[in-house]
Amino acid sequence: MGTAAVKYGATQLQYRTIDDLKRLDDGALVAEYIAGRSRAFDAIVDRYQSRLLNFIYRTVGDRERAEDLVQEVFIRVHRHLTRFDQSRKFSTWVYTIASNLAKNELRNRARNPIMLFQTMTAGWDDDERPLEFEDPLSRPDDLFRRREVRSLVEQTVAQLPLHHREVFVLRELEGRSYEEIAEITHCNLGTVKSRLNRARSSFAEIIAPTLQ
Repeated sequence: MGTAAVKYGATQLQYRTIDDLKRLDDGALVAEYIAGRSRAFDAIVDRYQSRLLNFIYRTVGDRERAEDLVQEVFIRVHRHLTRFDQSRKFSTWVYTIASNLAKNELRNRARNPIMLFQTMTAGWDDDERPLEFEDPLSRPDDLFRRREVRSLVEQTVAQLPLHHREVFVLRELEGRSYEEIAEITHCNLGTVKSRLNRARSSFAEIIAPTLQ
């Protein structure tokens, strides 16, 4: 390939559309940004904004504050992205930043957080997908019951210790793997699994009487 063709190819990369960028995986987006294509960061924000808002909101229980914290997450990501270790999983790094900010928020509060989860299911499994909250095919009375349960969850789960809530949100709501949770929370796998089991047991025990 001649020099002109190489230059032409490089020019084409500079003009990727935002839709082109959104189709890239996280690693490729980071590489695009580091290579000087600043629009790749817009694609990163688009991909993670809603996920991080849900995660932080369900941890701190205050939507407006959660929105502020999401912005702080992206400020930190933007500030340090060029030094990001690309051998790591990008999503784990982002969630670690979000988790640390959420925990700092709770430590700085004079009150306990409320409204951490939006729903629950009757049992737990070990696949790596988040819980399905609303089934559009459900009958209206089923949907009403699920929303009623959601309200009970919001009142109940705040009683779990923070370190139990955190692993519960990451696993059951966000669908993070045990390995990712261990890295995000700075705990070993055994501790993560132990905390998750205790969180599940405590949660079920507390809420069970209200579900009769």
